[in-house]
Amino acid sequence: MSKDPDVFIAVTGGGSGTGIASLINGTCDIAMTSRNIKPKEIKLAQKRGIDPFEIIAALDGLAVVVHPKNPVKKLTIDQLAQIFSGHITNWKDVGGMDQSIVVLSREVNSGTHIYFKEHVLRQNKKDSKEEFAPTALLLSSSQAIADEVATNTGAIGYYGMGYISPKHKAIAIALDERSPYADPTIENVINQTYPISRPLYLYTKGEPQGAIKMFIDFAHSPQGQEIVLINDFVPLQK
Repeated sequence: MSKDPDVFIAVTGGGSGTGIASLINGTCDIAMTSRNIKPKEIKLAQKRGIDPFEIIAALDGLAVVVHPKNPVKKLTIDQLAQIFSGHITNWKDVGGMDQSIVVLSREVNSGTHIYFKEHVLRQNKKDSKEEFAPTALLLSSSQAIADEVATNTGAIGYYGMGYISPKHKAIAIALDERSPYADPTIENVINQTYPISRPLYLYTKGEPQGAIKMFIDFAHSPQGQEIVLINDFVPLQK
């Protein structure tokens, strides 16, 4: 907007599903999402004369976090899957204290929730039906997860790694017991050694034109990618 005062940009939150629904309903020009648009969403959009156009704007690593007093420092993807699906319910089963595990997740409309379910709980297996544990607390934002982990010694949750603070301990993650463990850092996301990483998308109504293309070009510019980094996400190139 500072570059072109004639352009007005308004940003509204609500989760990836909300953004895609707004694009389909014609109430926004750009949908920001942390997951791919689903085939059924593409079909619905096309029925309404909208052809969703996908752009990768940045990268992100999902940090798995616990309270700083929790002695557990590393977990495999399989251990995470068993914890978040409710098959492991006590920290002593993964090297921690004899304490019940409190599972925290984003709500079902969140792209982060969907990504974590598909890539961690279901481990990218098409035939898997694993779901989050019935006892999991579904929270409305990453900040809500951060706040709960900061005060609950039994909690485990996940969020974009930009939310990591001294009030939380990020867990090192490995694909399996034979693989190296990696921390959620910008370097490890860029070099693809951190297992829970993802692109962040922008979807537009067809190939971007006019002011929308100007915005996309700005997001991809060195200045735009510097803003990505300042906000604790991972630029497409460093």
